[in-house]
Amino acid sequence: MTCTEKYKEHIEYTFHAFCKVVIRNAKYNALRTWRRKYQREISLEYLTEEKFYPFSTTDNYFSREYLVTVCGDTVILYDKLLATAFSRLPVQEQEMLYLSFFKRIPQHEIGRRYGCSRSTAGYHIRKSVAWLYGEMEVLAYEKSQNDTL
Repeated sequence: MTCTEKYKEHIEYTFHAFCKVVIRNAKYNALRTWRRKYQREISLEYLTEEKFYPFSTTDNYFSREYLVTVCGDTVILYDKLLATAFSRLPVQEQEMLYLSFFKRIPQHEIGRRYGCSRSTAGYHIRKSVAWLYGEMEVLAYEKSQNDTL
């Protein structure tokens, strides 16, 4: 079946008309979406002047900061039990935890720094974390016993 020039022009004209309709409908959808969004928005001036909402708030979750120095850097901990338990760890284990959790250094690099394998460094880190959990439970129990007396 051969296509005549007139048929090819008709197909091209129909395709262009279809594209124009699609683009027009997309424009209308975008305008409707923008209008709905604009109608729901509230200006910042209205909120601050009419309702007296503050521009920012502060969280009161952290009551105190506890500073711990590890590897020459100062770490801020917000939990007294964690700071106390962390300070009771041996220096090498403190440094391994600091490098792993705060500096995000991989275990094979930590092992290389301390002259051990990756698995040994990982073992020391896991052992230190487990010891911290246990020590924090002991400290919490002692605190609760002192509070009840």
